Amino acid sequence: MNLTSMPRSPRPGRTAPPASQSTISPVVELNVGGEFYTTTVGTLRKLPGSKLAEMFSSSAKVFTDAEGRFFIDRPGTYFGPILDYLRSGQLPTQHIPEVYREAQFYEIKPLVKFLEDTPQIFGEQVARKQFLLRVPGYSENLELMVRLARAEAVAARYSSVLVCAVRTEEDAAHCVESLRVLEADKRLVVQFGPWKAAPVIRDLLDSVRMDIEAQGYQCPGSLIPRYCMPRSLSGWPKTWKVQE
Repeated sequence: MNLTSMPRSPRPGRTAPPASQSTISPVVELNVGGEFYTTTVGTLRKLPGSKLAEMFSSSAKVFTDAEGRFFIDRPGTYFGPILDYLRSGQLPTQHIPEVYREAQFYEIKPLVKFLEDTPQIFGEQVARKQFLLRVPGYSENLELMVRLARAEAVAARYSSVLVCAVRTEEDAAHCVESLRVLEADKRLVVQFGPWKAAPVIRDLLDSVRMDIEAQGYQCPGSLIPRYCMPRSLSGWPKTWKVQE
């Protein structure tokens, strides 16, 4: 069972000597982001090769707070389910995305694999990742979009970037002339696609929004997917304002 948080403010401070068998008691107190836990070295080292086991190996340097507890600078709320899994194999049933993120950080591979099969993670993480791997240049285009937006936002609170999402080679051919007109008009445009995968344009735009907001930017309004027509700008996707 996890200990409840103690009403004390953590003050991370000293660096402790390497965590050798002679310096760590079998029972240890942890301060994980302000949440306090008591467990054993055996539990923390239960999965050899994990980052958590490495933290308390004989050669690792550990940090302590002002009360002498071992300090880990991670969200403490979601460390409890990690500890429960190591203690007894208990699987989490709440806060699945957050626990998944912490399991990845601590490299608790069996728990990561289990969570990746849950609907919450498979749909939002694994399947999405597989889709984006099939969109050529997705990461590069996302980086370009942010770079263009930041450059334009130097003199304003926001910038406007047009996103051209084309599903097929035929769609891309139809948009060539429209892209030329926009570039000649000095409009900021980033093209995503075409790609060979099942998800539609809405899925691509949702992924772009999610990744932009994950970097700390705001995307006011909604992106409505429309199609550009040959030799025309009618129906071009709505301008996306990116705010810092």
